Amino acid sequence: MAQIKVYGRRDIWAGQQGRISDLLQECLGAAWRLPSEKRFHRFLLLDPEDMICPQRSDRYLIIEVLCFTGRSDEAKRELIRTVYERLAAGLELSVDDIELTIVEMPKANWGIRGVPADELSLSYPVNL
Repeated sequence: MAQIKVYGRRDIWAGQQGRISDLLQECLGAAWRLPSEKRFHRFLLLDPEDMICPQRSDRYLIIEVLCFTGRSDEAKRELIRTVYERLAAGLELSVDDIELTIVEMPKANWGIRGVPADELSLSYPVNL
């Protein structure tokens, strides 16, 4: 399981959520083998005065990946490398305008379809 939050400026990114989502899902599939139908992306687009990052351009994006624990450090590095390569190229962004954070938590801390996630049978690997 992975849920994605994307923060950016509304005046820059509104209307481009689908394109960003497609690129991010492509990255998750390539790096973590997440199936394309396992897409949980939220866009938190902010007014310019609500996103103050003077060291970055107006196109700056913050990406948070919330996921189950279990992926190796190398798998996390691979996701980071893939996002920086594909998302930066796909959106014509400088690598300075992307920041990515991976936040992990045990499956027992997630409730999915009425049960703790550690009681679910998943169709994709977590321990990579």
